[in-house]
Amino acid sequence: MMHRRKTTPRAEYRLSETQRVNNSVSLAEKFPKLKSLMVDLAYFDTDGLTKSGELKYRVNVHYAKSVFSFACPSHECVGGDFDLSGAVAQAVTDRHKIAQGEIRCKGWRALPKETKEPCRNLLRYKLSLGYV
Repeated sequence: MMHRRKTTPRAEYRLSETQRVNNSVSLAEKFPKLKSLMVDLAYFDTDGLTKSGELKYRVNVHYAKSVFSFACPSHECVGGDFDLSGAVAQAVTDRHKIAQGEIRCKGWRALPKETKEPCRNLLRYKLSLGYV
């Protein structure tokens, strides 16, 4: 008898998002003039005051996908990512060398009695772009 692993809503969402990213074209294919991309991310809790992590990432534009998304760091969050695809696209369209901003997680957390609470974690980002 085979045991099937119980899937959680978070695991199902992560799988669908991974497929969405993998099915997208590369950044280089979508933005042929984009030569380089550096990403600085800082994760904060809902109040925006307490930093819970950070990431600095030099993107290989030939392999990175054009659906440019980062998972919410909360292990309780379902349906929450920080999708920076639009921010990258806007920065490239406007030929910005620096683009920065913040975005809230739109996911939710399960509470007792089958209620849900918005996640609302905060991501502050800085994109440094180079062009051909």
